[in-house]
Amino acid sequence: MKILIIEDEPQTASVLKDIIQEVRPQSEILETLESIGLSVKYLSDAKNQPDLIFMDIQLSDGLSFEIFSKVTVKCPVIFCTAYDQYTLQAFKTNGIDYILKPIKEEDIKAAFAKYENLQQAFKPESALLELMRNVLNERKTYKTSILVRFRESFIPIALADIALFVMDNEVLYAYTFENKKYAVFKPISDIENEIDPNQFFRINRQVLMNRSAILEIEPYFNRKMIVKTRLKLDEHLIVSRLKVSDFMKWIEQP
Repeated sequence: MKILIIEDEPQTASVLKDIIQEVRPQSEILETLESIGLSVKYLSDAKNQPDLIFMDIQLSDGLSFEIFSKVTVKCPVIFCTAYDQYTLQAFKTNGIDYILKPIKEEDIKAAFAKYENLQQAFKPESALLELMRNVLNERKTYKTSILVRFRESFIPIALADIALFVMDNEVLYAYTFENKKYAVFKPISDIENEIDPNQFFRINRQVLMNRSAILEIEPYFNRKMIVKTRLKLDEHLIVSRLKVSDFMKWIEQP
């Protein structure tokens, strides 16, 4: 954890630094700054991005709240001051705790605990955000038809009628269950992202397969698999070795 100290009293700054290094020895003290001017200059540099700031309120050149009006502070702040009249203003900025001087070790421990609890709560891996992400994924809509080339025109074909998408000589073709073949002028990766992954699976770099097209699956050499369908194709449909495990799981899912 990278920590910045903004404090104009050298003795207090030294005590604060000692306590921080005692209770969080893995942390790194980036700098100890004593004024608004030095703090603004330091934080204006994109390379100087602390994870947490311990900040006095009354500095040598004014109240530290001026810092927030002159530069964007992107991390939480723990205010350390001898005055209690600034509490409301502190929490209107980036304040997450307010410690009254003289600074005590138990106050710093409590402040770190609050910081770490908040940090954990807002992690992308938190249960709430994971739930929200799952709900959004469930609500994602997929295409139900696609335009294909037919003679000099384009016609829509329902995805439910398409058995395979196959890359051949850098052209993507859609094969229907009726053994008809149409050119699709899109990259296979775009098609893969636009259609329902529960219905279609990319068995290798060239082939995207509809679940309903599968009749049998047979082992193939080098731990690959061959998929048999009713379509009349010139080449085997081979599940690449790295895709076999995911393919088998996909086959069995509801």
